[in-house]
Amino acid sequence: MGNVAVIYYSRTGNTKAMAEFAAQGAGSVEGVKAELADINDFPAEKALSYDGIIVGSPTYYGSMAWQIKKFFDDSVKFHGKLSGKVGAAFASAANIGGGNETTISGILDAMMIHGMLVFGRHMGDHYGVVSIGAPDERVKEQCVDLGERTARLVARLA
Repeated sequence: MGNVAVIYYSRTGNTKAMAEFAAQGAGSVEGVKAELADINDFPAEKALSYDGIIVGSPTYYGSMAWQIKKFFDDSVKFHGKLSGKVGAAFASAANIGGGNETTISGILDAMMIHGMLVFGRHMGDHYGVVSIGAPDERVKEQCVDLGERTARLVARLA
């Protein structure tokens, strides 16, 4: 049985809602257990016990929230031990062109430096799901799909 952690930071609730949808999708895959966690309650070491990690962040100045960055900074002490695990990302922002893709790219960069497996999407938001403000139905569907796709890959690799 595989497991996926969906971790997030959310000040307004928008990113949390996206995380809930992603966890719903991940948890719907047979043989995979999904856990939803606020980044403030998820020490970096805990990532070692998961097969897949989905990270969500609001966009601040074109980058991830400092709480998410701290998570990755703290993970340096076990560099390489996340290698082969599955990773994915999503972001929210107040504006179109507000830096969502650079936020997602920063998260995926950190995951790839750890040796994690990340994947794109041929339709919709290619790097990860993006929400402008509160998630609408399109964002909900894409978050659920992101969770499902991540969990399916975890199950395949288990």
